[in-house]
Amino acid sequence: MRRLFPPAVWATAFATLIAFMGIGVVDPLLPLIGKAMGASPFQVEWLFTSYIAVMAVTMLISGVLATRLGGRRVMLTGLTLVVVFATLSGLSPNIEFLAIVRAGWGLGNAFFTSTALSIIVGASTGGMASAITLYEAALGLGIASGPLIGGFLGSYTWRLPFFGTATLMLIAAILTFFLVREPRREPPRSAKDLFVAMRHQAVLTNALIGLAYSYAFFTILAYSPLTLKGLSSLDLGFTYFAWGILVGVSSVFVVNWLRPMLGPIRLLQLNLLGLILVFAAAGAVRGDGLLWVIVISGFFCGIANALFTTLAMEVSPFSRSISSGAYNFLRWAGAAIAPILSGLIGPQFGMQVPFWIAAALLAVGSLALLIARPMLERNLEMNGHAEGLHAQHA
Repeated sequence: MRRLFPPAVWATAFATLIAFMGIGVVDPLLPLIGKAMGASPFQVEWLFTSYIAVMAVTMLISGVLATRLGGRRVMLTGLTLVVVFATLSGLSPNIEFLAIVRAGWGLGNAFFTSTALSIIVGASTGGMASAITLYEAALGLGIASGPLIGGFLGSYTWRLPFFGTATLMLIAAILTFFLVREPRREPPRSAKDLFVAMRHQAVLTNALIGLAYSYAFFTILAYSPLTLKGLSSLDLGFTYFAWGILVGVSSVFVVNWLRPMLGPIRLLQLNLLGLILVFAAAGAVRGDGLLWVIVISGFFCGIANALFTTLAMEVSPFSRSISSGAYNFLRWAGAAIAPILSGLIGPQFGMQVPFWIAAALLAVGSLALLIARPMLERNLEMNGHAEGLHAQHA
């Protein structure tokens, strides 16, 4: 394992874990923050939308900066920004200030995430598949542990989880500074290269379907805590910890088991159908039933996370940084819309309605994937990633 993953890779994976923990740490705090600051669901959801919207826009330039300034430098800048803005989040006097500093947190996270996967892949010696598996494991563990830590520390005060995240991210920054070397730079890129990549049919198709999925993903992660009435922050923390564990297990183990048998496109098709049923169930049930549906959705979310991330690299003829930047810009755009739109629609038309909207978007994405399947398979073959495709036609 050490030969596959040198210390630089482990340090980057640890930082990835903390970065995604910082996304989920807010989950069980949403009702507490809303009550403490007298904020409506619409205002509370800005804590996610401002964060993710800035991430999406920054993805247009962060990958480009990495080719000009170096991936390590950009990643360290991102980690430092997260430390600063996570600390400011814990010091926020009102919901408006908290939404603004969460946007700054999103800026730092964009600088980090745009380079982390590229560094892990570049520094690993076991190939792209094992590197992405490690990245997804760190991502899943981070998403799982974030709500648990947020729920536990939030039972004392909603401010404490932000300070805890800042401390852990500072440790990650120190490890990155000492253990991660500057990877070999790709040729300098410009923002124009990202738009060129987004005009590529396979890249655009995968990213747009990923956009629909990301909308659904953040309906669960950012909005659903507001629908689970009567639960304490610790109860919410355990709920989303269980959800995150399923995200991690399915993204690391289940995908690697099923992909060789079914192929990536067919597996993604079946998984999207499963997600449609899950979101339809979330729109139909209440109480404990809704809690269990939310937890179960983590299984399907983990598979989708891994497949979309891998396909973003495998269907693209462009460099890792450009492929990742184009995909992340579009998929995070979908993620940014979900919290604020759900927070607006839920109180107005019924708290379950946002789940039905997510199910409808997933249905559109599933239909698009069915139509685009032959084209995506051709691109996988042309880029040398045809493994498992034979199983789709067996």
